[in-house]
Parts: sequence; structure tokens; C-alpha cells
Amino acid sequence: MQTGEDIQGLRKIIDFTRLLSLFILSIHFYICCYASFEQLHWTAKIINNTLLNISKTGLFNGILKPKLAALLLLIVSLIGAKGKKDEKIRMDIIAAYISIGLLLYFISALCFYLNAAPAIIAISYTGITGLGYLLILTGGGRLSRLLKLNLQKDIFNNENETFPQEERLLENEFSVNLPAKYNLKGKIRNSWINFINPFRGLLVLGTPGAGKTYFVIRHIIDQHIKKGFSMFIYDFKFDDLTKLAYNKLKLYWRNYKVKPKFYMINFDDLSKTHRCNPLDPQSMDDITDATEASRTILLGINREWIRKQGDFFVESPINFLTAIIWYLRKYEDGKYCTLPHVIELMQAEYEELFPILMEQEEIKVLINPFVSAYQNKAKEQLEGQVASAKISLARLSSPQLYYVLSGNDFTLDINNPEEPKIVCMGNNPQKVQVYGAVLSLYISRMIKLVNQKGKLKSSHIYDEFPTIYVGGGSGIDGLLATARSNKVATTLGIQDYSQLKKDYGKEQAEVIMNIVGNIISGQVTGDTAKQLSERIGKIMQQRDSVSINSSETSVSKSTQLDYAVPASKISGLSSGTFVGMIADNPEEKVDLKVFHSEIRNDHAAIKAEEDSYQPVPVIKLVSAFDIQENYLMIKSDVRNLIDTEVGILKERKAAEQISEPDKEIESPENKDDEESTTQGISL
Repeated sequence: MQTGEDIQGLRKIIDFTRLLSLFILSIHFYICCYASFEQLHWTAKIINNTLLNISKTGLFNGILKPKLAALLLLIVSLIGAKGKKDEKIRMDIIAAYISIGLLLYFISALCFYLNAAPAIIAISYTGITGLGYLLILTGGGRLSRLLKLNLQKDIFNNENETFPQEERLLENEFSVNLPAKYNLKGKIRNSWINFINPFRGLLVLGTPGAGKTYFVIRHIIDQHIKKGFSMFIYDFKFDDLTKLAYNKLKLYWRNYKVKPKFYMINFDDLSKTHRCNPLDPQSMDDITDATEASRTILLGINREWIRKQGDFFVESPINFLTAIIWYLRKYEDGKYCTLPHVIELMQAEYEELFPILMEQEEIKVLINPFVSAYQNKAKEQLEGQVASAKISLARLSSPQLYYVLSGNDFTLDINNPEEPKIVCMGNNPQKVQVYGAVLSLYISRMIKLVNQKGKLKSSHIYDEFPTIYVGGGSGIDGLLATARSNKVATTLGIQDYSQLKKDYGKEQAEVIMNIVGNIISGQVTGDTAKQLSERIGKIMQQRDSVSINSSETSVSKSTQLDYAVPASKISGLSSGTFVGMIADNPEEKVDLKVFHSEIRNDHAAIKAEEDSYQPVPVIKLVSAFDIQENYLMIKSDVRNLIDTEVGILKERKAAEQISEPDKEIESPENKDDEESTTQGISL
């Protein structure tokens, strides 16, 4: 027990043991250096007789035995010593003291081999041995004061923030499985990131260079094509992902029941693009489809309108564009229902355009406000309603865009069981605002077609998703919320939550972030890192604390819940290291859903594979003459439509005027008779 009497008794025992060690060492010096002591007349007969009796024990035979005995007693005394703990005392200094002390303590025996006077030999031997003894004593004393708890060994709390992760490979016909390795209490272990239910959505986050494409998206493309998915890829930096998908399809096409066809949309190199009409009349069943298309294209061009939806000067251009689209859809069963024809028809003069549109009953309610403003000569209001749509779509008036948008090489039903497709649409970072709006229209129309029952499993991969706008009820949030039962797997690549919030608005960005079941994130900062840290959750962590006072040192240990991956750690993740959470199935429960690991890529094998890739094929050699001819043909189509319809309206009006009967001119007598009759009836 730590009482005062016990501590005092322990100190007496320690002092006695150390004194006994010094006594043995002193007798050893006297016996070994007896000749020198005798010359100096430092001997006494009583001492000699006493030592003679002690020497019979054999302890002092030779040089080594007494020195070992003295050293052993010194060590015993040091073991029982308790000094005040000091965190500044270092182990390397203690080791130096003890090592040098032991060396001097035992090497001093070489002094007896010196060719010198006995007195010099005695002084040298005694001094060196004594110095070694003192160094051992000093080092041992400091050892008792050493703070054995090194609380600085894990200054970033790395070991405390490790947790068990899934080490099994959980694979099914839809899953994406990424090999990884993770740290568990200082030991590196192999693990698997198993996205066993990709139909609940997958969000891939990470700043530029975090490894979203190289470590995650390329594996999704590889594994889903290998498992027979139809696929849509939004390739922000064409043709990086397109080339990957093309070569993977050449490798795995035998895994499909019906061999899928490969299509590309690319506005820069028209020799490597197919042509597709996003306003295909066969896919537009009613006017609501036209409304969604017009909203997508205008909000895709004018991102600031996203936060102003419902305002008069935002909804008016949308209604106007809706009327144009639906008119062309109904005109001769959609003969001219393409976006280029819509753009050209919208540029027509009001006195020609409005009478033509008013002929279509379904769009009268949409076009009436514009006609009223025109008839009432409210030109400023009319321009405010219409000009914003005309100016926005005028940016798309390009011969290259017209060429791609006016063809019908394929339809957007990529998961059609009879004709599966892999479609890659490329963007250009230098022209993202213009191209992004057109691609948004393609994607919006495609989502409506794929999110249906009885279709093939399909995978939708959007690299740099915020560069396009897919909003509305049938937008990306609707796809994530409702497409699980239709086997549509959606992967969204985003750099940061703030980027999504800027381009989609706060409300829709929160919806997208919160309804995604699977999430994997590389390095992100700010609010994104905080959200992820909270989403991953907390684990039980151990806390150690030390209290040092003048008499003792106390150590306390406790446990508390804290974040498994703090926001600061997510902000500093290395490339290839990811955190996140997976979603499981009712029939495939997974307990360890959270992960913080480094994905293992075989860099040499990937490099060799990429070097063997074939370039994407040339679809058709397109000349500048072909592009210009198509451009002029579209303008001619619209001009002919206007002239034809205006001519029909003029003929109809003239016929009505001719057939209208002359009104009978009433005589005053008849008028008086009528009045009297009326008065008679009244009476």
C-alpha cells in the first residue's frame, strides 16, 4: 500500500542495498590495490585480518566476481527507486550513460597491464571503475524518471481512427467490386469495396487529381460491360472514356445475348460522330414532353435561371419554346421536328409566326399571352418574354450542331432488349456551355425512354456531372429515386458539393446528395468533407491522459464516440485513397458498409492495356460542303413551311371574305315596327 511508512521503509532498503554495493566495491579496490595502499601506509592489521576472513567466501577471488556482485546490488537498488517523471528525459541519453558506464566499469581491468608505478595503476583503476559506476548509477536513476507512456507516437490519431472493413469479395450479376487495402491498428490488410446494388445510385466525389476516373469510373465501365449492361457515358473530355468503352465492348461483346451497337455523339470531329435527333417525334407522346425538353435546353444554357424557376421572365420563354416544339411535332406528323428547325422557326417575324402557331389548338393557351402583347403593341413586354429564348437558342445556330442534331442514325432507347446500345456523348471543356445544353437535352430525353419496365439492365455514367443540367421531374433526381426497379444504375462524378449547388441550386443539389445510396469520395474540402464525415459516422475511440505532479504520475484511460474519418482527414486524402459507404440488398446484408482504404490498381497492367487500345473508329467522312448543305436545307425547310402556311392562311381569309353574305340594310319603317312590337311584348 502507498502509505508513508511503506515508502520510507522502501527507501531504507534501497539505501542499504546501494551502500552494500559500495562496500563490496571498496573492499575490491583495497584487495586489488593492496601494494599501493601499503606503500602509502594506508593499511591496518585489523582490517587485513577482517578481509582475510571475508576472502575465504570466494567472493573476492579475481577481479570479475566482486565487480559483478557490486553491479548486481546497484541494479537491485535502482529497480526499487522511484523518481519524479520528466517527459524531457530521453531514452537515447539514458542508454548512452549506461553503455559508457558499463564499458568503463569492466575495461578498467586493463590498467593492471600498464608498465607504471603501483600507485599510478591503483589510481587509474579506481578512477575509471568509479567513473563507470557513477555513470551507471546516473543512467539508472534517470531511467526511473523516464515517462514510459509515449503519448506522441500517434500525433495524428491515425490508429484510433481505424476500424474493421469488409474483407470478403461480395459479387453478383450487377455489382462493382474494387480491390483495396486499409490500415487496422497499424497493420495493413486487404479488403474489397463491394457496390453490390449499383441501382441505388453511386456518387463519386473528388477534387481534380483525386483519382475518380482512374481508380473508380474505369472499373465501373469495365465490369458493367463485362456483365452485359447497356450503357450511356457522358465523356466530358472526349474521347478518354469513349475509347475505354469501345475497346471493352470489343473484348466482352460475347457476354451479351444480343450484340450491342456502339454509338458516339461528338460535335468537334464530325467524322467520329453519329447523328441523332433528341426531339424524335416518335418519342414525344404529348405536350408535356415538349415542355420538359424546352425547360431542359433553356435552363442548360442559362444556369442562373435554375434558381429563378417560376418567375414570369423565365417561364415565358419556356412556354414559347414549348409551343414551337409541339407545333413542329404536330406539323405533318413531325416531319420537321428537330432542334435546328425549332431554332430557325423561332427566329421568324411575329406577324408570320403567331398566325401559324394559332392554327394548332393544343398550343393556343401557351401562345395567347404573346399574341395579346403583340396585338396590344406591348413590344417591350413581348421582347422580354420571347427575346431571351431567341437569343439563348441563337448560340446553338451552328452548322456543325445542326448536322448532328438533324440526323436519325439511332434512337435513345439504349436498353431496348431487341437493340441494346452503348452510347458515348463527348463534350469539350472549352465549349462546355453550348455543348452542355444540347447534351442535357439528349440525356433528358434518354432518361424518359430508359426508365421503363421490361427493359435491359443499363448503366449511366456521368463524368463531371455538373457541366450538364438534367432537372425537372424526369431529371436525374427522378431517375435515382424511381429507376431502381427498372435496373438503371446511375454513376455521378462530381468534384465538390459546392459545384453541384452552384449549377443545380441548393435544393436540388441536396436532393441528389441525399438520395444516393452508394458514395465514394477522394479528397474534398469544406462543407463536402463535413457532410461525408457525418455520413460515415462515429466509432468508439480510446483516450489516454497523463498527470504529473511533484510526487507521482497518474495515467487515465477512457473511451468515447468520435468521427471515424474526420473532415480534416478527408481534406488531406492522397490520390487513390477513398472513403465512403455502400448500400446493400435485403437478401444480401452487409454489416461493414463504411470504408476508408486505398484502391489497388495494377499500374503496369493498366498502362500496357491502354497502349494496346484501338482508336475509336471513323463513322463517315464528312466534308464542309455536306455540313453547309445540311445547314442551308434546314433554313430552306423552315422558310418553305412559313411561306406555305402563310399562303394557306391568306387563301382561307380571302375565301371567307368572298363567302360572307351582304348584310341587309334596314329601313326606318321596319325599325319602327320592330320597336312597337318590342314595346307591345314588354307591355
